[in-house]
Amino acid sequence: MTGTAADRGMIDGRDAVAVAGIQRRTVTVLAAGQVLGGLAFGATVSLGAVLAQQLSGQDALSGLATAGVTLGTAILAIPLARLARARGRRLALSVGMLIALVGVIIVVTAVRAASFPLLLVGFGLIGSGQAANLQSRFAATDLATDATRGRDLSVVVWATTLGAVLGPNLVGPGAVVGDLLGMPPLTGPFAFTVVAQVLAVILYLAALRPDPLLLAARVSAAAASAGGAAPRPDRPVAARYAIFAVAGAHGVMVAVMAMTPVHLLHLMHGEGDAASITVIGFTISLHIAGMYALSPVFGILADRIGRVPVILIGQGLLLVSLLTAALGQDSTAAVTVALVVLGLGWSASTVAGSALLTEASSVALRTRRQGRSDLTMSLVGAAGAILAGVVLGLIGYGGLALVALIIVAVVVALSPLARRR
Repeated sequence: MTGTAADRGMIDGRDAVAVAGIQRRTVTVLAAGQVLGGLAFGATVSLGAVLAQQLSGQDALSGLATAGVTLGTAILAIPLARLARARGRRLALSVGMLIALVGVIIVVTAVRAASFPLLLVGFGLIGSGQAANLQSRFAATDLATDATRGRDLSVVVWATTLGAVLGPNLVGPGAVVGDLLGMPPLTGPFAFTVVAQVLAVILYLAALRPDPLLLAARVSAAAASAGGAAPRPDRPVAARYAIFAVAGAHGVMVAVMAMTPVHLLHLMHGEGDAASITVIGFTISLHIAGMYALSPVFGILADRIGRVPVILIGQGLLLVSLLTAALGQDSTAAVTVALVVLGLGWSASTVAGSALLTEASSVALRTRRQGRSDLTMSLVGAAGAILAGVVLGLIGYGGLALVALIIVAVVVALSPLARRR
């Protein structure tokens, strides 16, 4: 595995101080990229279900917007992971953002043409940006130590807060910009998304130097040739549990979150008017804040008390959220609280699970398993979004929340498998 000219010759793998400095700079660049990438995620989450419902004319199909994003994330997770392994994180992240940029343009075009199938294609390509965002958290662990892995990963996850929370609240300003640019209704916020995606590509190509994954491979090789510490043993059972825990939390979160805009629209007896959309955007922005804002807290906890205990904390938060959603489904305030707690549960499970997956995998298998994890969580999320619309139509929003409790119970029951022997 070889790097670019900027990567080669900077470090021979023996200067721990230099590696630590590069890691700090890498985390800063990745965090900035997450802010930009989060804009697309926030706008898609808040507007996707509504656009899908309007173009299809059916509530049951509204979840296909989120499903399209998560399915696109799943399809592109493995190719981007392979590209990262062969050419480094910098190229993989840049390509992911470029594909997402094309997706945003297609979504706007689909709304103008009133084409539901084209809309789903656009959301699927936007999933590439989400795949890049997910890979960023693993990129933050390439050069991290055991004592800082959870913290570094969580800082990059946290950075998504700024863009993802801002995205849903750009509906108002986006409408003004959209009118000036002649864009279709409800697509104005995507104008900001296009600018953010372009800036993210430029940032990764220009500033993510040296490439953290390529440098980490040379550091590991240099340590081995110098007779350093023995490589970390592979723990396949713990790695599989980590993948399952992350995917389970993601599936629960996506299923409930994807149906919330439609449920709130009916709860407020709205028909897509500006007032209803504003409330929905604000609710989703609070949910996304819950997903990312406290991730450093969970990362530090994972470093100090262990990965599995924090995963279980996340499952406990998901339990509280789902019960709140089920019991308070007729209250806008209760649904909002449930979504915030839902985001917190997702955050704890994802941060701790991702850290567990990284340290439970040998260097040779790490990138492959990271891609597999992103693939699995995205497929589960897509299935959750699709099935959530059906369940919503059959037993309502509260029933959907209760069904999701099954996944939480399974993740908790299997947690002993990941304990270090």
